[in-house]
Amino acid sequence: MNYRENRIHSSQIKPYSYYQCIIPDQFAYAPMHWHSEFEINFVRTGSAEFTCGEQKFRSADGDIIVIPPNVMHSVYPCPEMHQIYDTLVFSPELFGSSESDRCIQECVKPLTTGSMQIQMHITPKHHYYRVMESIVETVFACAKEDTPQLDMLLRGELFRFFWLLETEAEMVPNFQEAGEMIRPALEYIKEHFQENITIQQLAAVVHLSESYFMNQFQRHVGFTAIEYISHFRINQACRLLGDTRKSVLEVAFDCGFRNISNFNRQFRKVTGCSPTEYRKRMRTFSK
Repeated sequence: MNYRENRIHSSQIKPYSYYQCIIPDQFAYAPMHWHSEFEINFVRTGSAEFTCGEQKFRSADGDIIVIPPNVMHSVYPCPEMHQIYDTLVFSPELFGSSESDRCIQECVKPLTTGSMQIQMHITPKHHYYRVMESIVETVFACAKEDTPQLDMLLRGELFRFFWLLETEAEMVPNFQEAGEMIRPALEYIKEHFQENITIQQLAAVVHLSESYFMNQFQRHVGFTAIEYISHFRINQACRLLGDTRKSVLEVAFDCGFRNISNFNRQFRKVTGCSPTEYRKRMRTFSK
């Protein structure tokens, strides 16, 4: 059982994927998740609330957000705000896969295991910002053009980018990833979100007392477990409303809600609109 993001971002032929993201227009939010790839976000305009591991911050125009593999992260819109940002998600194998390569062993592998900590939130105040901004502009231009020849330039620029990051990186002895203890609870929610889920069940999954579990869950996820379950279900509902022709009632039941009034109320609380309004907005956006 693995609560990684289901989307496949890379392949052996092309070890990266590019996305232009608009929140909340294109999607309401990205709930807490993780994946085995690196992720770079470049904010074109607007703001959003990011959680990356134990760091929580509000993004702004020009920010660069770097998320190493397996780091739990989420993105939520700010009230009355939109954010447009470019995202590149790429496999660590883009840097090479030879286990005997000292660059892989000493510079890349520590990033994938978490034993090397890099700065994840880079703002225009960073002393290397102008160089990094130029690099990510080139990287995203290459990703958009999407040719084998430009893959060479993209790789080279990413090596340069992470070389800059690692000049200020810190090695963490006896590293234990933040939030590791509550990951099984997130996995359980993904597998059972259509069912009734209690705090008692989740605490048992991670072998913690209910009170300590609730404390740790909110610390690492930023929401209570009950709030997160609701957000997870609403996120699934958003996908069904946008991708299927199922009725609102069917969507509600498929996502673990047994009361349509409660579903409508929770949906509006999280997204700011009704399920029907959200579906109309997604259809308009996709045209």
